[in-house]
Amino acid sequence: MLFRKRHHTKVVEIGNVSVGGTNFISVQSMTNTDTRNTVETLEQINKIHKLGGDIVRVAVPDIQAAESLPEIVDNSPIPVVADIHFDYRLALKAIEAGIAKLRINPGNIGDKKNVEIVANAAIEKNVPIRIGVNAGSLENELAQAVREKRISLGEAMCRSALAQAAILEACDFHDIIISVKASHIPDTFKAYKTLAEACDYPLHIGITEAGSANTGIIKSAVGIGTLLAEGIGDTIRVSLTGPPEEEIVVGRKILQSLDLRPYGPEIISCPTCGRTEVDVLRISEELEEKLKNDKTINKKNCKIAVMGCVVNGPGEAGSADIGFAGGKDCGIIFRNGKKICKVSAGEAVDKLIEEIRALDV
Repeated sequence: MLFRKRHHTKVVEIGNVSVGGTNFISVQSMTNTDTRNTVETLEQINKIHKLGGDIVRVAVPDIQAAESLPEIVDNSPIPVVADIHFDYRLALKAIEAGIAKLRINPGNIGDKKNVEIVANAAIEKNVPIRIGVNAGSLENELAQAVREKRISLGEAMCRSALAQAAILEACDFHDIIISVKASHIPDTFKAYKTLAEACDYPLHIGITEAGSANTGIIKSAVGIGTLLAEGIGDTIRVSLTGPPEEEIVVGRKILQSLDLRPYGPEIISCPTCGRTEVDVLRISEELEEKLKNDKTINKKNCKIAVMGCVVNGPGEAGSADIGFAGGKDCGIIFRNGKKICKVSAGEAVDKLIEEIRALDV
């Protein structure tokens, strides 16, 4: 069996999004605007929402940012998470503002008393908390132990998260989500694997500081994909240096490629070789662009194949819901494994779209 059964977790409600249990794995991102600028922040949140983001996080670095939260929360189409560091009082302001979830970092939120104050306020307003452990901001004692190689980074992150969870549990607070992120995939994997065995809290997974799109997409796909294949993960964030809306596109594709969540049409195409006699790249890109703007087709969960030669082409195209197998400046259109017609390369995209529209899925 390729994939392990999904790890059992409790359900935590983030606004109108249910995280954990058997619910769909949600995709989220974080704005990179100045939260104090509510117009730009909401503009970016709407872009994230339009591309399919389920949850959005905003930084709350100071009191001015906290005071902007009510307007952002009231006008956001998706649940808003407040990202809090250093000052627990900002967490209290965020709770008052009506945010859907808090994110706190055990390494810098302050002593146990501060955490307890935040937990009690969150209980009163029914606001869940994500314990967000990052490799770069561990508590001093754990960071020192890692530097001295007394424990691994993965173990240190897991210890940090569970210790913070214990403080919340002592306050009778249990609406907890946990993340333990590093830029190093093996450390991140070990931490999440240990957590999944130690608790039933929903896990927010990702590879932090993954880099720009060139490297970040690869690291995120490998790291997040490996965890998901192990049955670990209830919500994901792809961390890329760049526009946050790009994270949503990549996150959705990761889930779709693992058959974990349907997101409309999926295009597969061959890498091409010396046998190719049609412009597979042009057909694939033109088809993808046209599908992107077609709301009716975007609701159809189907596989579309664009293949370039007679070796694998007929088999791959025939196994897809709709497929094109190229020959010399032409090709055969398949629907559910049956040959429909022969078309020129120039007609391929329009005919594929016509067949997708007629597909009953």
